[in-house]
Amino acid sequence: MYDTGGFSIKTKTGMPGMKRDCGGAAGILGAFKAAVECGFSENLHAVLCIAENSVGPLAAVPDDIHVLYSGKSVEINNTDAEGRLVLGDGVAYARKDLNADIVLDMCTLTGAQGITTGLHHAALLTNNAQWESCAVAAGLSSGDMVYPILYAPELHFSEFKSSVADMKNSVACRSNAQCSCAGLFIGAHLFDDYFKPSPIVWLHVDMAYPVHVGERATGWAQHYYLPCLEDTLPPKSCLTSHRSFLLTRLPSVPNTTKCAKHDEVCFTQENTFMWPS
Repeated sequence: MYDTGGFSIKTKTGMPGMKRDCGGAAGILGAFKAAVECGFSENLHAVLCIAENSVGPLAAVPDDIHVLYSGKSVEINNTDAEGRLVLGDGVAYARKDLNADIVLDMCTLTGAQGITTGLHHAALLTNNAQWESCAVAAGLSSGDMVYPILYAPELHFSEFKSSVADMKNSVACRSNAQCSCAGLFIGAHLFDDYFKPSPIVWLHVDMAYPVHVGERATGWAQHYYLPCLEDTLPPKSCLTSHRSFLLTRLPSVPNTTKCAKHDEVCFTQENTFMWPS
């Protein structure tokens, strides 16, 4: 649950605050709890992919080769890229054991997320354009905002090329769409091949920066998924109560006391978008 970086250890200034590195799993758990409390009745699973990343005799070391649950082998070239290993197992489990046809993973995956989409918008990577649009609308409705990033596995997945395994766990060039590349590593364990059509809808959310403001956690994403599930929630009162709680949070976020016009519409209307069926 804590990320020291392992043998690729973080610096004395880079390690403090890593208690929030479990923010993705915490958000998923909170969102799952909220959906259940609101009466969501469809088939819904929450898979928590958690690990303690520290130095010890059983810790992964650079040059290790791991075979993940997908059956694909990974050469470790950065032990501080550990989250994607357990997430790779998580999405593979969702496909193989839960037979999921829609998979959404969420994590505090990269420092590059802040460079790519900033402090307040999580990065969204997906293989489906319609779901991408609706995921952005869900963020505007909930206040936990996301912004799409490049999905181009034909250009970026080669960053993980390995001579001794199916892939490495960290990129060769950190200047080549690093946030997208990190997400593609996870997707590689969901799909058999990026270059073959797949019926599985996949959304990857990297929320490394929106997970906190200063030294405090924000609880990001616990309300993000409720608009996604709105059509299947029986009582409107539950969803409304969660939105009311959201509105009380907004003043603590910089520059949101006066929302843009489209944000006002999303916050006040009951149905601002239609989630794909």
